[in-house]
Amino acid sequence: MKKILISISLGISSIIALIYLSGYGYIFKAIGINLKKGPLTPSIDDGKKFPFRKIPNSQPKVWKKSRDYNKQQLSKRLTDELKKTRASSLLIIKNNELLYEKYWKDHQPSSLMNSFSMTKGFLAILTGCAIDDGYLESEDQLISTVFPQYKKSKYGKHLTFRHLMTMQGGFDWDEEYRHPFAENSKQYFVADLAKQTFDIEIKEMPGQKYEYQSVSAQLLGMALSKITGKHLSDYISEKIWKPLGMEFPGKWSTDEKGMEKAFCCVHATARDFAKIGQLILQSGMWEGKQLINAEYCKRMLKPTPENDAFCYTIWTGEKNHQEKQCWFFYGFLGQFIIMIPEKNMVIVKTGLYNKLEVDQKKRPLQVKILIDELI
Repeated sequence: MKKILISISLGISSIIALIYLSGYGYIFKAIGINLKKGPLTPSIDDGKKFPFRKIPNSQPKVWKKSRDYNKQQLSKRLTDELKKTRASSLLIIKNNELLYEKYWKDHQPSSLMNSFSMTKGFLAILTGCAIDDGYLESEDQLISTVFPQYKKSKYGKHLTFRHLMTMQGGFDWDEEYRHPFAENSKQYFVADLAKQTFDIEIKEMPGQKYEYQSVSAQLLGMALSKITGKHLSDYISEKIWKPLGMEFPGKWSTDEKGMEKAFCCVHATARDFAKIGQLILQSGMWEGKQLINAEYCKRMLKPTPENDAFCYTIWTGEKNHQEKQCWFFYGFLGQFIIMIPEKNMVIVKTGLYNKLEVDQKKRPLQVKILIDELI
């Protein structure tokens, strides 16, 4: 028996050593964090799991409530859908007023919830701000002007900010969330995001093909931080959080070196997420001030020929005679900021469900359900 236990112990030690030597040591960090601080899988309540940078607000302003606030009854179809997909919040802004809000699973108006990949759309907004501020010539500026090592890359020397926002970077990266050895899993827990990002090669010419890759957003965030000389959390505070009068300070999760997880992980309230949607609905205008160039906003919401469902890291719904034109920020587990110009409406929905059905262009069908049932 003693020999068997020794053999098992040596076997386990060998496996652990092999995992570390193969570059997957972050898995043990992930297990430790999750066992200590929450669910075993990524969650909208991950704000306490990781180090973060605060996103300061200033002079908070509360949404004006509509005279019909919370008088609307949700349909059975929508109620069943929200229950099935473990919704944590639903909020509707109509004509710049708070029309409806509801929270589930111990969440409330002050709860900070993880945006996941909605953050990628926030980076597109900050790119427009960086152009307005003179940090960036245009979205067609080469990444190699910020990170010179890409000049030595056969394909990387052609990479632009636009390619990163439209997911046409051509990286050697498979977007995969379902197993712990995937690059996405590593990205969520790795101690040094910059090293992981720079280690990913560019395998083909940028701008030729759409392929959703979270490494593009991380590189974009790092480039924005480099050209502005500011942490992303400070820049989004300056350009978005403070001008919009966000009700609560936000959080932006970081790696162990203090670099923001630019591909995800801005933690904010549903009400404050709605303000970002309202800003884009108003073409960058807020209380009489043009916070983002209106022409840039148009370009940001224009689909690409390579994928007519995808703009600058913001998705667009199908437009036909039956459906309303819409755009939406989309995050893992069913996080949405949906903008419907024709109705001057913003819908925010957050949740905890990772099996949403999608159409052929990977757009979640729940967006259409929300629009159909709420307008």
